[in-house]
Amino acid sequence: MKTRSLLSSTMLLACSLIAQAGAQDNWPQFRGAESLGVAEGSNLPDKWTATENVAWKTDIRGRGWSSPIVWGDKIFVTSVVNLGDEPEAKKGLYFGGEQKELPKDEHEWNVVCLDLNDGKILWEKPVHKGVPATTIHIKNSYASETPVTDGERVYAYFGNVGVFCFDLDGNPLWEKRIEPHKTRYGWGTAASPTLYDGRLYIVNDNDEESYLMALDAKTGEQVFRVERDEKSNWATPYVWKNSQRTELIVPGTGKIRSYDLEGRLLWELGGMSSITIALPYSRGDMLYVSSGYVLDKQKPIYAIRPGASGDISLEGDATTNDYIAWTQKMGGPYNPSSLLYGDKIYVLYDQGFFAAFDALTGAEVYPKKRIPDGKAFTASPWAYNEKIFCLNEDGITFVIAAGDEFEILHTNPLAEDDMGMATPAIVGDKLLIRTSKRLYCIAK
Repeated sequence: MKTRSLLSSTMLLACSLIAQAGAQDNWPQFRGAESLGVAEGSNLPDKWTATENVAWKTDIRGRGWSSPIVWGDKIFVTSVVNLGDEPEAKKGLYFGGEQKELPKDEHEWNVVCLDLNDGKILWEKPVHKGVPATTIHIKNSYASETPVTDGERVYAYFGNVGVFCFDLDGNPLWEKRIEPHKTRYGWGTAASPTLYDGRLYIVNDNDEESYLMALDAKTGEQVFRVERDEKSNWATPYVWKNSQRTELIVPGTGKIRSYDLEGRLLWELGGMSSITIALPYSRGDMLYVSSGYVLDKQKPIYAIRPGASGDISLEGDATTNDYIAWTQKMGGPYNPSSLLYGDKIYVLYDQGFFAAFDALTGAEVYPKKRIPDGKAFTASPWAYNEKIFCLNEDGITFVIAAGDEFEILHTNPLAEDDMGMATPAIVGDKLLIRTSKRLYCIAK
């Protein structure tokens, strides 16, 4: 059975390598249509500064670490404006960032649409105004969930506030308010919604009442709500379409859980780290899930085959079983999601290290390598044209050669006030980088 599964996975991986992603016409969700953060296009830029190869840049009011999404010639981002004094986020990985007292100033939650061609703001719609009901980590934002679009409507989810649906011209269609709940240490929320086949899936894992919810994308009516035995998590759910069925993969601190599209539990896998953030993804019949809190002794990457049921957790020191193809017990990243590009998985670690593993076997291609002067990384890496791009919190992108050897090709700095924590978007021959102050369109 294992031999047959390995051969099947090998063939599917090989076929998918032949059909690598081409130029993306749309970028409808976090890390793109396939959740991989990968595109190809000979005219995509690989060098830039705050002024070089910048087609345009537009200041965005407020703070938001949600990624930009694109449909056609429209870009959508979310932002929350502190109408008083915004506390300044300190860069890096550190303790003491929790804010124990609620803000006293009014905030304004906004959905913003920009023109892809020139960066002009086409519309900006406030969806909520008031004093926040919950705190956030000083490095978090009240707009950290990336919106999603199906080309007809755009869906903006603000954790602890609500879901707000507009047509692409900014006309409000429906809204659903979300009851606020406490999160671990008051760090706030960040898990983005997932859209599939006319339903919007939202995971709200908190320290009081965690749940998975499905909404009708056209009307906003609740289709189902399933209670979850989890505490706070920040990982976005992922729809896995494999050769046997379609599953909703929901990582958690306690367990990875798979549900069918009606919210029924299919399988679960224990052994995650104590904080889970990274987005799952797949290629062919192989699913990849990871979690890697920096202080934990267990930071796994799992490669999982389809068809499982029940508890598939590993026993003892095992790294494989009938449904787990391989495990890297200490390979998982913390904030950035890992990157599947070509036949390798590349892992960017918050504290400025980089490693590569074989996607089919999990074997180490090269161990952790220090990115010189890399400092802190939160945004997920992306790739095109045999290059991997890693944006750090100082707004500097390190360009690394894809392949068997670790090689930094060059660096691309932005302005000194450009703190970088949002994962970029790629569409056509353009790269969209959101910083703390503005949105850049990078193009040759």
